Amino acid sequence: MIDRASAARIISLAKQFPVLVLTGPRQSGKTTTIRSLYPKLPYVNLEQPDILAQALDDPKAFLKRYGNEPLIIDEAQRWPDLPSWLQILVDANPAPGRFFLTGSNQPLLKAHVAQSLAGRAAYLHQSTFSSAELAGCPTLPETADGWMAKGFYPPLYDRPFEPLDWFAQYVNTYVERDLSQLLHVKDLRSFHRFLKLCAGRTGQVINMADLARDADVSHTTVKHWLSVLEAGFLIFFLQPWQANYQKRLVKSPKLYFWDVGLAAYLAGISDARQWYSHPQRGAFFETLVVSDLIKRSLYAAPPGEWYFWASPQGIEVDLIRTCGTRLRAIEIKSTQTFKPEHLKNLKAFAALAGLEPSDLELRYDGTESFSHQGISILPWAALGML
Repeated sequence: MIDRASAARIISLAKQFPVLVLTGPRQSGKTTTIRSLYPKLPYVNLEQPDILAQALDDPKAFLKRYGNEPLIIDEAQRWPDLPSWLQILVDANPAPGRFFLTGSNQPLLKAHVAQSLAGRAAYLHQSTFSSAELAGCPTLPETADGWMAKGFYPPLYDRPFEPLDWFAQYVNTYVERDLSQLLHVKDLRSFHRFLKLCAGRTGQVINMADLARDADVSHTTVKHWLSVLEAGFLIFFLQPWQANYQKRLVKSPKLYFWDVGLAAYLAGISDARQWYSHPQRGAFFETLVVSDLIKRSLYAAPPGEWYFWASPQGIEVDLIRTCGTRLRAIEIKSTQTFKPEHLKNLKAFAALAGLEPSDLELRYDGTESFSHQGISILPWAALGML
């Protein structure tokens, strides 16, 4: 089993709060992580129809059978009244680490928990693997093109799945079933087309009007569908950094997929060799690096916040990380060969923001780590200075 970076944070929070809520996309290893950390705890899976029926039919008796011992409850959002019942038990015995809830439906789970367990529950997000977590795994792709085609979902690294076959089933069983039901989508073809259009826009500033036109749905529908994809941990938005360095800065966010492999599958990439001449390789490489760096920072203390910066003159810096009073700028280049002109945008931003060369970093598709004029030049998967 591959150790997860979330483990230490889970243990720490469970020592402080009666309830720990671990959310994330399906197949990101949430249950595996919790059960590996607490192997002796009883486990309940509410996705099993008979178990869910028992819980809904007689909730008091269902929970009473476990007494006061800690309990792991999987897919907790399927039992809407669960937080209310847990509130009664926690108020009677507020000992930390009593209940571990996992769920892949953030809107439902968080809404239910927030109503009844405010101040009693801690939340934590676990995404798919980061490259740092996979270091040492014997089945790693050898190139960035391979990483972009395979992605980071745990089943692709601990079982003999072909990525193309696995993603096909993932989209059919999770994305189309779960999310379309949540969205009340009647025409799955329209929703699937929308997903593909989103994949083709990963790493780009989102234009709602263009997306609505191409998807042949209303602007309101696009906003709603995007919000559910975000809440389901398939996509995230990187907001523009605005510190009044210049007027008329870009105000729309950039869209990214949490897992570049899923985006590649939806975009029709079936083999790593297709990236060699693909016109969007740069955007997908940027998605690979941005999502990987953000996933690595999820459990940092403090985790910091991430942005991008773009001026009306076309100068753009791919990542801005704020952590307290510290500001760090990161540029991403999909080339394997470093050239000094790759640092032009970083230097322009540094002059406006008052940053030193040590606050700047370039991530590229090469293999060597070095410094150029005091700026760190690093391979995309290097640990760096987050």
